Parts: sequence; structure tokens; C-alpha cells
Amino acid sequence: MKTTTATQTPPIVSFVFAATLIGMVAYFLFWGLGYTNGNHPTLFVLATLFGVFMAFNIGGNDVANSFGTSVGAGTLTVPQALGVAAVFEVSGAVIAGGEVTKTIRSGIVDLQVLQVQPMDFIFIMMSALLAAALWLLFATKKGWPVSTTHSIIGGIVGSSLALGFLLTDGYSSLSIVKWSKIGEIAISWVLSPALGGIMSFILFKQIKTYVLDYNDKVDLQLKDLKREKKQHKENHRIKFENLSAHEQVVVASAMARDAQTYSERDNLEEEIELESEYYKGLYALEKRRVSLDAYKALQHWVPLISSLGIMMIAAMLLFKGLNNLQLGLTVLHNFLIVGMVGALVWMATYIYARTLKHKDLAKSTFIIFSWMQVFTAAGFAFSHGANDIANAIGPFAAIMDVIRTGEISSSAAIPPVVMITFGIALIVGLWFIGKEVIQTVGTNLAAMHPASGFTAELTAATVVMLASLLGLPVSSTHILVGAVLGIGMVNKNANWQLMKPIATAWVVTLPSAAIIAVLVFLGLRSVF
Repeated sequence: MKTTTATQTPPIVSFVFAATLIGMVAYFLFWGLGYTNGNHPTLFVLATLFGVFMAFNIGGNDVANSFGTSVGAGTLTVPQALGVAAVFEVSGAVIAGGEVTKTIRSGIVDLQVLQVQPMDFIFIMMSALLAAALWLLFATKKGWPVSTTHSIIGGIVGSSLALGFLLTDGYSSLSIVKWSKIGEIAISWVLSPALGGIMSFILFKQIKTYVLDYNDKVDLQLKDLKREKKQHKENHRIKFENLSAHEQVVVASAMARDAQTYSERDNLEEEIELESEYYKGLYALEKRRVSLDAYKALQHWVPLISSLGIMMIAAMLLFKGLNNLQLGLTVLHNFLIVGMVGALVWMATYIYARTLKHKDLAKSTFIIFSWMQVFTAAGFAFSHGANDIANAIGPFAAIMDVIRTGEISSSAAIPPVVMITFGIALIVGLWFIGKEVIQTVGTNLAAMHPASGFTAELTAATVVMLASLLGLPVSSTHILVGAVLGIGMVNKNANWQLMKPIATAWVVTLPSAAIIAVLVFLGLRSVF
């Protein structure tokens, strides 16, 4: 079952999305000019456009990357993925995005060394936003999933170095960059896809062996039994027609008694005594069918897999997605909540799997893993909205705070209207330019099934969580791509040829954004 991402949509839908974004931005500009006390209105309008443009491209690349496996597996269509993203991405940004953000993302540069003036700080952040957005737009149109975090870091590094060269003797400005952080980013180019690939390979290998391949094997055996049963009935009919009238009466009487005995059994495992060869044959075939334990995988392995998967998504939400809310939950509280969620999902999946008995195995497997993948995609979207949208909001909030106060603060407030505006831009970006990246991750890198899509998303969530706890430098985008390739290795359909330009794009993301930021920074400084 495969869903194409190139489905035709009515032009009115695109018009509604565009009008919604334009209307929201217009309202935000009206509100923002008052919020910033009318200071530097031209800069504020430009900064808003740059920030919204960045959020738009995060939607087209990062969010599209997150939902690519769901669309490629046929679990969701593009409009359905958009609906899930709209609800959970925006909710994550507004509910758990945090009320304040650090003015310098990732502590990648130390601007205090340069004694940066407020206006130069604004130019640095505006340059970073536009440079990162332009690089993301280019990568998105090529269908390359790249790291938005690396893009914005590259923009900040480039514009900061440009200022450093202008204010100092040149080479001494290199000291403002924390090169150890750049080294960690370089490590993540290899570490992230490697961890994602290894874990997804191991996990999907088990799912394929104990669920998918088991179901395929049993399905073939059930079809063979069905053919044998049909042949048995045909053979009996021919044999019965060749009997004499007296023999037919004897056989028919025995079959009538057997039919009553056969139908009055309390369960399929109950041993019964039969007279006719016809019902003895049917009974033997029935016993073979029962011995297959056709629904073993659906009723035993799938509930366990779904429980562990949802537990990991819940852990990601509690320890990462909802971290900014300061809920006052201890580590013990979080683990207990995760345990309760896991137990509930296990019971619900087990009960649901039992209702699918006597139905097509392949279709039943597709349905259950589709449900599981929707939940993992929703959890991923919420966590993404709570964390990664800061790549656009963080620099913009810093700009808006400096324009309003005239000073550079260590943190900046984020009014809810900012979250909503940028959240809408993110969704609109997914709608207008996200299809290429969805096609890459969901179809072109490796063929997807709801089971493999669920595995990819679960792997990405698990590796992100473990890496956060261990302090390893990783990128969720790179992890998910690695996870898809790991699945492709199990299925022997990984597209390594496509991976070459994507890997190249990962390496050049930071320097490309940095070079663009230098040019934008020099342009802004010369104009203003």
C-alpha cells in the first residue's frame, strides 16, 4: 500500500493557507510595532519577514522530514500529515515552547569578547535567520533533509566572524567561535546516522523476523490449507456421486451425525469422534490450521512492541518536549507515568489485536502498525514544536527584545502571538514546499511500510533521548535518515546513490549558511 505525495489538491486550499499566513503576519506586524514601542520599524518588519521565512523553511524541510515515513508508508496522506502537524507542532510550540529563550543559540559564539553594540547584534541575528532560511529553501527544493540547527548555527557563526573581522585585526576574531562545538557538529555527521542506522537495523530485523515474515509464512500456509480444503470437498463430491444409492444413504447418515458433533464442539481444540471420511478430513485440516497459531505475532509481539514504542515517545515528551513547562515532576514521577502509559497501550493493543482474529493477516498488521505510527508521529511533532522551532523563534525573539529595550539581554521573552505566527508559518511551509523532502525520506531512500515507518520514528526518538542523557552531539534529522537507511539494509532496498548528495549537503550546511550570512550581514550594515 503506497500513497503518492503528488496528489492533486484544489487551488483553493493553497489560497487559504497563503491567506492565513499573510493575515497572521499582518496582524503580528501591527501588534509588534506597538510591542516594540515603534523603535526601528523598518528593521522590525524586515526581521519579522526573515523570521517567518525561516519558520516556513523549517516546515518545508524539518517537519517534512519528520512526517516523510508516515506518508511514504501510506499511513497518512499529505493533507492528513499536515493536519497532525498543524495540531501538534503548533501546540508543542505554544504549550511547551518555553516563555524565554537564550539570545545566542547553542552557545556557539562568545560575542562579549567583541563588545558588540545592540544594532550589530540585531544584524547578526537577522543575517543568521535569512542565511539559514535561504540554505534550507535550496536544500528543500533539492529534496535533501538537512539540519535546521546546523543551518542557524552556521548563520550565527558567519555573521559573528564578519563583525569580528571588521572590529578587530582579523584573525583574532576567530577566538569568538567555540571551535569545540563545531567539532561536535562534525562528529554528528557520522555519529547521528550511524546510531540511527544501527538501532533501526537491529529493531526492524526483529520486527521483520517475528512479525512480518512470520505472518507471511503463516499466510501462505493458510492459503495452502484453504486450497486443500477446497480439493478435499471436490474429491468427496466425485467419490460420493460414484457410490450406489444404498452407500450414499449410509454415508449421508454418517455425515449428518458428524455435522451435529462438529458444530456442537465447545472449542476448536476439543477432541471428537467422527464416522465419515469427509468430516475426518475436514477435522484434520482444522487441527492443522489451529496448530499454526496464525495470530501469535499480532497478539503477543505486536502489543509488546507498541507498548515499548509508546513508552519511549512518552519519555521523550516528558523529559524533552514538556521540559520547559517546569511541571515539578521528579524523575520517579516521569518513569511511573511512562510505565502506566506503556501498560495501557499494551492492554489496548492486545484487546484490539484479538478483535482482528479471522481477518486478513497482512491487512491486520498494516492497520495496527498504522495506528502505532500515527501516535509516534504525533508525539514527534509535539516534541519538535516544543524544541526545534526555537531555531527560528530564538534569534527573532532576541532581535525583538533588543529593538524594544535598546539593550542586549541574556534571555528574551516570547509572547504567545510569536509562537502562533511562527507555528502557522511552519505548517504553511510544510504544505507548499515539503513534498520533495517527504518523497525523499518516505519513498526514495527506502520503501516504507507502517511497521518500518514506526521503527524509524521510534529509533529516532530513542537515539535522541539516549544521546541527550549521555551528552552526545547528534542531529534528529540525520538520525531519522540513518534509521530509514537501516531499514533499507534489512529489506535490501536502501538507495545509497541518493545518500551521496544528502551526506554532502550535511557537511556543507554550516559553511554554506555561514558564507551567506557574511554577505547578508555586510549588506545590512552598509544599508543601515
